[in-house]
Amino acid sequence: MRLVFQPVVFTTNFVRCFCAKWGAVKSICLILKEQAVSVVNSVREVQVEEIADVEPHNWLNIKEAPAWLISLGVHLLFLFMLASFTRITLLDSENAIISSIEEIDDNVFKLDPTIQDVVGTAGDTALMTQSMAAAPQTSVEQQKAMQDQLENEIEAPEPIIDDLMTQPAKEELMAAVEVTGETDRPDGGVAGAIDRLTLEIAAAAKEKKLLVVWLFDVSPSVSKRRNEIADRFENVYKQLGILDAVEDESALRTAVAAFGATTQFITKDPVSDVKEVVSQIRSIKEDTSGDENVFSAVTQVSKRWLSYKKQGRRNMMVIVVTDEAGTDAQANLEDAIMLTKRNGIKCYVVGNAAPFGQREVIIRDFEIEPGVKVDAVSETGPETVAPERIKLPFWGQNSYDVREISSGYGPYALTRLCAETNGIYFITEETSGPKFEPADMRAYHPDYISIRDYSNKIEKNMAKRALVMAATATRTSKRNLPTPTLEFPANTDNVLRQAVTVAQKPVSELDYGLNELQVILEQGLKDRPKITEPRWRANYDLALGRVLATRVRAYGYNTILADMKSSPKVFEKKENNAWRLVPAEDVRSSPSVRKLGKQAQEILNGIIDEHPGTPWAFLAAKELDQPLGWAWKEIKLNLDPEGNRVRTPNPRFEEEERKRNEALKKRGATGGKPLKI
Repeated sequence: MRLVFQPVVFTTNFVRCFCAKWGAVKSICLILKEQAVSVVNSVREVQVEEIADVEPHNWLNIKEAPAWLISLGVHLLFLFMLASFTRITLLDSENAIISSIEEIDDNVFKLDPTIQDVVGTAGDTALMTQSMAAAPQTSVEQQKAMQDQLENEIEAPEPIIDDLMTQPAKEELMAAVEVTGETDRPDGGVAGAIDRLTLEIAAAAKEKKLLVVWLFDVSPSVSKRRNEIADRFENVYKQLGILDAVEDESALRTAVAAFGATTQFITKDPVSDVKEVVSQIRSIKEDTSGDENVFSAVTQVSKRWLSYKKQGRRNMMVIVVTDEAGTDAQANLEDAIMLTKRNGIKCYVVGNAAPFGQREVIIRDFEIEPGVKVDAVSETGPETVAPERIKLPFWGQNSYDVREISSGYGPYALTRLCAETNGIYFITEETSGPKFEPADMRAYHPDYISIRDYSNKIEKNMAKRALVMAATATRTSKRNLPTPTLEFPANTDNVLRQAVTVAQKPVSELDYGLNELQVILEQGLKDRPKITEPRWRANYDLALGRVLATRVRAYGYNTILADMKSSPKVFEKKENNAWRLVPAEDVRSSPSVRKLGKQAQEILNGIIDEHPGTPWAFLAAKELDQPLGWAWKEIKLNLDPEGNRVRTPNPRFEEEERKRNEALKKRGATGGKPLKI
């Protein structure tokens, strides 16, 4: 038990104590009064003339001084008396402090399952308050004892799991993740894209009734993809039934159309039963014209069935199935975006990845007829509004892998259509060349803005404008930038000189074109520091670095050919009859050319350091793989006396070539050009 002294507040106990001592207080007051009267009488005996000489203050009168002092003294005495009153009270038993200490097992700790808010110590909040800073530090022995306790086994309460708890459906989990308006790379190609589309359809159908319009490309190259989708079509809608996404069959309607040079409406009106749709998809006639007016088709199907959305109060989505970029973006893209966006129509695309910085990609061994394979060209790019990558050959290297680099994105126009309408572009097939991690490419996404805004953007920065001009020039200029000849027959000196003379002619044109590109790009150097986007910086630096490197090679190429022409080299081995140019470290040119080579190497190495894991770093490294100089290497070729290659006839090859030419002629492909599909 513990006694506590507490100051008395104005309570009933205080009143009782006060009354008991009031008599004493009263006696003290009477004595003070008598003393005060005597003091007053003494003051009055003071001479009047002395008092008159003192001017009274405005806040204190001397005549009132004794009364003021008396009042102050009485009140102070009264307050001291009140403060001296105390009362002995007994604390309640529930608040009593227990003197004994409860024994606790030091080796057993229990965790409180309640989640507490914890502020980490890594941020700015990990500062000690003044009281904490002043606190004594824990001794080493105490810290060691605490560490020993923490290392002991901790008993945590087992979580209670309800086996009957209902797990969320898969489509609900997917719907919670917002992935619209971007590019997606589903696993499994076309099948994976269809599974993702099933979830998108289910999510839209849960909101309200839904109309799905499937829009198929009629190009021969898409026939396999159309059949894959037809095979999974019924399964898609069966999955939707399992997911209970629609309450009745009329809640989900389907329409099918196709596009090529024109738009075909496969179903006259949207249908609820998809069984009849499957056979119609398989019967779509192919169009070999090479035209894919996809944006015109999107506009047409949206207008034709827009009444189902407005009057039927339905959601509406358009799913485009293609493997190309579309040929009418310049004329019809903006109209398609405006119509679908204004009416809330989401657009999805099941397509291919665009080749990096290129409009076309070569498809090897495309089966044009049963048993007849040819090289074909498919227009699946670029990933940007205009070309931003210059088209230059890689001298002395196989450049097939360079042509087939994946950009990691879909073609600009179709991807932008998806982005503007909150749809998704599904990449179901990549190019056959090198590929790059999406995480490394995330900061290098193209500009998904209108063509007009893109033009205005590049006009505001000379470096961007110069890049687009240079890249366009390498594709539209009449002066092609050829790949130089690297093998020269040398049966005799005359044969060698004639071969060198023929090889020098295109090189002079090549150097003239490279000089034009260098002048264009260097006009943008003053605005290069103003570029903030990683993609534009990498594009500009790669273009300038490659132009300078190629020009150094062209100088050296022309110089070493001139030396060989004036003074032919002699073979060390008599059986050899030809010379081949191979890359070498020695650059046989003037100091100004060697300075250009050093500048090119610095720019290309800078790209590798600044943009690792990207196509720009890959191309810069490929350019640096080959030294900028040239050297001669003697070889042996199968040549006739005039220096022409002698080829062994192959009847099988000749028959295959005859069949290919006939098949190409039927498709209208002439002049040895690849078939456009």
